[in-house]
Amino acid sequence: MNDKTSETPAIPPFDPAAISCAEALPVPGHEPSLLPAGRDFRLVWNDEFDGDRLDEAKWGYRVNFWGRRAHWFAGPEDGAVEVRDSLCRLRLVKKPDGQFVTPQLQTGELMWDMPREPDPKGFWPLPKRKEPKFMHRFGYYECRCRLQGMPGWWSAFWMQTPMQGCSLDPRRAGVEHDIMESFEPGVVVPHWFHMGGYGADWKGFTAPRRHGMPADDFNKRHPVRLDTTSFHRFGLLWESDGYTLFIDGSQHGEKIGGGEDEAVSQTEEFILISTEAKFFRENGMTGKAAPELEDAWRAGDAFEVDYVRVFDEVTIIGR
Repeated sequence: MNDKTSETPAIPPFDPAAISCAEALPVPGHEPSLLPAGRDFRLVWNDEFDGDRLDEAKWGYRVNFWGRRAHWFAGPEDGAVEVRDSLCRLRLVKKPDGQFVTPQLQTGELMWDMPREPDPKGFWPLPKRKEPKFMHRFGYYECRCRLQGMPGWWSAFWMQTPMQGCSLDPRRAGVEHDIMESFEPGVVVPHWFHMGGYGADWKGFTAPRRHGMPADDFNKRHPVRLDTTSFHRFGLLWESDGYTLFIDGSQHGEKIGGGEDEAVSQTEEFILISTEAKFFRENGMTGKAAPELEDAWRAGDAFEVDYVRVFDEVTIIGR
């Protein structure tokens, strides 16, 4: 297969004013960005992965889940993240005890990322919070990446807030932004936005909108299929009144966030690039790895990220 845009299904004309993208070169010597056309943007944060190791001033590892070390998350000691040739490779690792781990990298943290104090001396059972490495609100968020090529695990480019679900007002508590999720090789599901936490108060909305269709049916009926041997760009234009999503420079779905049971986060959020073995979610975070995961590990399959960039829209006076 090749990298022709014809491999991406045509985007339905949800809006005659759909935003097109234009090539820009914000980082000389690196691949161009595809930015919403007719606007001016300023690069405010990026990682081009130019070194020979992960820049830990920009990224941390998600390793805990509700106060306990998560056995399915890779930590720095596992060697699951490799930086070389201006790429960040997120890999499967099989530990000596047979446990598979995969990395989740993030520029901030939320409450479930914190370990519990083993012997708390006071009322509060959590240790001192870490300062986020990067948080931001509004602007254009872009990732150029190559999806995993084998089944058994999945990849994502997304955002959360430290206060995820801590208020019934998602504008204040934030909204999870799933800019890209690939649960099967070469298949990208619709973009999901989660608010109200992940329990009884959860509400979710999508681009394109699903109009009452059950979530599983919607994901199966509206995937985007991409070549796993080529790199692709995924973008989110986050404005105060809505979200617009892009795949390889084409708007995907209508602008969302202003409809019924939708909301737009008005608070700063952090960025994640992540992978996860599917059987953990399917079996309550336990279970024996499927043979396909063993195959992907032996083949050295990886989720490869070329860059992550964040832009602010700049208002030009007099235009």
